[in-house]
Amino acid sequence: MREKILNHYFLSQPHQPFFVLAFVNALISMLLFTLIFQGVLSTDIPAKLYHSYSIIFLFFTPAFLAFLFTTFPRFSATEVIEKRDYVNIFFPYLTASILSYVGLFSSTLFAFSIMLSLVAQLGGVNLLWSIYKKSTMQEKDDQFWILTGLSFGFLAQALLFLSLWFPSLFTIAIEIGIFLYLFLVFFTVAQRMVPFFSHSPIEKHKERFKVIVGLLALHVFLETIQTHSSFLVDLFLAYLVGRELYRWKLPFPNPNPLVWILHIALFWIPVALLISALTNVLTLITGTFYLNIGIHTLALGFFLTMLIGFGTRVTIGHSGNIMQSDNYTTSLFYATQVVVIARIFTSLSVSGDYFMLFFNLSIALWLMLFIAWAYRFFSVLVFGKKL
Repeated sequence: MREKILNHYFLSQPHQPFFVLAFVNALISMLLFTLIFQGVLSTDIPAKLYHSYSIIFLFFTPAFLAFLFTTFPRFSATEVIEKRDYVNIFFPYLTASILSYVGLFSSTLFAFSIMLSLVAQLGGVNLLWSIYKKSTMQEKDDQFWILTGLSFGFLAQALLFLSLWFPSLFTIAIEIGIFLYLFLVFFTVAQRMVPFFSHSPIEKHKERFKVIVGLLALHVFLETIQTHSSFLVDLFLAYLVGRELYRWKLPFPNPNPLVWILHIALFWIPVALLISALTNVLTLITGTFYLNIGIHTLALGFFLTMLIGFGTRVTIGHSGNIMQSDNYTTSLFYATQVVVIARIFTSLSVSGDYFMLFFNLSIALWLMLFIAWAYRFFSVLVFGKKL
């Protein structure tokens, strides 16, 4: 039975099980979060803790590994990752995901979920570090920064685990998880791959990139000391990233949806940082709370849009299908932007009469997006269906 499972097409390439798990978690965890947030589901786990853990570490992290386990060996000019290696990381993530659902009714099981996810994450980081060390390439800056970001991700999840007993650690865990983990990994990969996909190669500005990383760290420090105090750093980051993207001279608008969706993801970065800076100033002056609009715009505009673009591209390209976007796939890309905009309006309406309307709408659009993506691509990932 075990051999039959291991030999199934579903586990034949590393991106397949990890993408499926990530997208299933995106659906189930968001639905559960909504029920907790609205008081329909009673649990001892705070809604914000469950939401942060499930999205950062059970959605984005497996999706990262889906892409990196496929491409990192190519970046490093080494052999592909053996099935036993990525399967030994996938099943702990699967178990951690299941425990996170039932753990809503048992704080002990929820703690075990984070612990198991932490072990799996460490396994993923160690596997990629071993590839990095074996690589004989002279230029390995991208791999180094990816691994640095993943290491920050491990630190963030460890702090999140400790926040179960020391709640004061929650803020720094999330700030590190968003800015020094997700942002750093996404931006490093995007800097390498998007110009390549766009047939517009660039010479990396290494010093500017280091300044950006330093400012991300400063943002985390300031937000940990005093919430909403990073507005000047965010403003400078918006300028630097915007200037860097302008230097890339990406051919936008682009006729290829598989390319322009990646461009749009990048353009959301300075927009999200500018929104973060402005709303933080307004919060400090007026006391109005915008429901983490900056983080959510960054997470949905940049992270989610980039993930949908990369995930779709990898799924199509590694299944023997023609690398093109039909009308259905293109509509998914447009739908992703609708999700982003709906979430922005949710934050802007937080003090008004229509907040719950926008909140429910944004959740419904999120669920519809992932159901629609799964309808098209799960059969490709699980059974190798030809589109």
